[in-house]
Amino acid sequence: MFISVESGNKLVVRDNASILWVEPWGKNGLRVRMTKEGRMDTADWALDQEPETTNATVTIRDLKVVEPWHRDPAEREANTISTQEAEIINGEIRCEINFEGWLKFTDKNGKVLLEEYWRNRSRVDRYAVPLKLETRELMPVPGSSEYRLVMRFEAGQNEQIYGMGQYQEGNLNKKGSILELAHRNTQISIPFYISTRGYGFLWNNPAVGSVVFGTNRTEWTAERTKKLDYYITAGDTPKQIIEQYTAVTGRPPEMPSYGLGFWQSRLRYRTQQETLEVAREMKKRGVPLDVIVVDFFHWTRQGDFRFDPTDWPDPEAMIEELKSYGIKTMVSVWPTIDAESINRKHMEERGYLVKVDRGMPIHMNWMGETTFADFFNPDCRRFIWEKIKENYYKKGIEIFWLDEAEPEFGPYDLDIFRYYEGPALEVSNAYPLMFAKAFWDGMKEEGQEKILNLIRCAWVGIQKYGALVWSGDVHSSFRALREQLQAGLNMGIAGIPWWTADIGGFFGGDPQCPVFRELLIRWFEWGAFCPVFRLHGHRMPFQPLDVPFRNGVKQFSSGQPNEIWSYGEDNYEIMKRFIFLREKLRPYMEKCMDEAHKTGLPVMRAMFLEFPDEKQSWIAEDQYMLGGDLLVAPVMEQGATNRGVWLPENDIWVDVWSGEEYTGDQTIECDAPLDKIPVFARKNSDVLQYFK
Repeated sequence: MFISVESGNKLVVRDNASILWVEPWGKNGLRVRMTKEGRMDTADWALDQEPETTNATVTIRDLKVVEPWHRDPAEREANTISTQEAEIINGEIRCEINFEGWLKFTDKNGKVLLEEYWRNRSRVDRYAVPLKLETRELMPVPGSSEYRLVMRFEAGQNEQIYGMGQYQEGNLNKKGSILELAHRNTQISIPFYISTRGYGFLWNNPAVGSVVFGTNRTEWTAERTKKLDYYITAGDTPKQIIEQYTAVTGRPPEMPSYGLGFWQSRLRYRTQQETLEVAREMKKRGVPLDVIVVDFFHWTRQGDFRFDPTDWPDPEAMIEELKSYGIKTMVSVWPTIDAESINRKHMEERGYLVKVDRGMPIHMNWMGETTFADFFNPDCRRFIWEKIKENYYKKGIEIFWLDEAEPEFGPYDLDIFRYYEGPALEVSNAYPLMFAKAFWDGMKEEGQEKILNLIRCAWVGIQKYGALVWSGDVHSSFRALREQLQAGLNMGIAGIPWWTADIGGFFGGDPQCPVFRELLIRWFEWGAFCPVFRLHGHRMPFQPLDVPFRNGVKQFSSGQPNEIWSYGEDNYEIMKRFIFLREKLRPYMEKCMDEAHKTGLPVMRAMFLEFPDEKQSWIAEDQYMLGGDLLVAPVMEQGATNRGVWLPENDIWVDVWSGEEYTGDQTIECDAPLDKIPVFARKNSDVLQYFK
């Protein structure tokens, strides 16, 4: 092993098998890379923001280590090993490289944050650990130029782990979890977490794989890759860690004002007339509406990227009328290209489609035989944007719904697909990032200043492309409602502050069912206190089709009405009241969004982000802070009319509905009838004025 310093402050460790880099990366951060190739792969992936200039210090020490099994002094002297050890310090984080090449990270006080799990035989004691289990394994995959990577760390005692993106489960704390590092509809892998030990960790690798946060060790796996690449940062508080992490991966732009109000959607409005009728009814009732959605299959064919002229004869007139009501029109864009699309031949001939290594080049067989566009290809991104610009943007559409962004291969046989950037197993998780980038770049080129596009999936750094992520096609159930809360909180911790869910869930809601009506109200109340307030869903039963085919193209129907007046007069009054409350909260939401833009902090915050020194804040998983001043405790159990709420100490908390004051450091039982969600505000905060 030979250690040297390159490029001023980068530690380079070489042996006959590998090259390892440890270098300062941003404030209080370090980046670690390793390859078994002759030179390091240069892809930065999520770490593409220019790191802040640092004053890191690097020290290398020469050592002589004696093999201990030689008892005779002369033999011991003859078997002395010349080696090296090193350390690199960047602000509040320090990395030690011992004489056998192991890495250990500590904070400014010397407390161990993270250390490698090394169970290989010692270089100086051949009998020490015969397990031969290395901490970093890059194993060549026969028949390819890639490797299978396994990275192992020691498991921290009593450690809690938060972040990692969106998984449909009940656990906010991911310690003890086995997580697939792959995207699926409703599952989003954002491989960054915050530890209670005082550090944040990013697995900077878009490969399909897994992570196990075990009690005996933490183990990361990438099925195909060219290198090991991760980032670690230390801080005194979780907020500081998130700020440092988002400084090197990106922060969201300024949120457009129309993102802060109410969004109306159903499975799909089938025609221009149907869309306008809903908007006119909202205007007639005097209910504010910011965005209305023209969902999927408004097009001629998948991949044509244009309105069907039969159902949408004059989209410009529709968009102008909606604009006169103060309503933005959003349209759905899928990355699927039908075999009969007018753009298929052009895209196929130029290599703009995702390829298959074996089998038929059909990626999804639903409503047509389709293949996914390859958004890793910059020429493909430009081509699709030009079609979008001509057929939507020039007609007045300035907000897009980027659906199917995982992409949703059917089935997810990721080992057979290949992108412009490489095999799907190696790069697949960055696909939604490239999808969002195509629209961001195009809209920026047109001079649009504030950009917001809804997308069903994400990867690290997508926030900087104006992406609003939603949780996918979740079920209409109280269980799904509970799961969405932890999903939204963990997405915020992982650097994605613009997040939303389908109010009422997507699949399975019957507007006539009393249980669903209760669920819808509970979800709607919570939605008013989410970053984006958006009603959507596939309401049952499905409406029959008038004609199954038109011009040889299979047609798609819709579900039942999903407007606020579709669920009875009592529910309508409750929902209307929360829409008007959301309007009053605009100044506060603008403040929260501005903070996310400047610092990367989430809008929805796990309690420990605001109160890290209070033990209860790390286990209070069913409530959260909206910004810094509002404590929100959703009702997520069927039939519940009350619930407990923990109030942090060192503050006076005001019930925003009754005005009653409570001292902190206690758990209180709150009344929560169907028309009320428990919400508390800090006593002296400005936000209280909006509830009067």
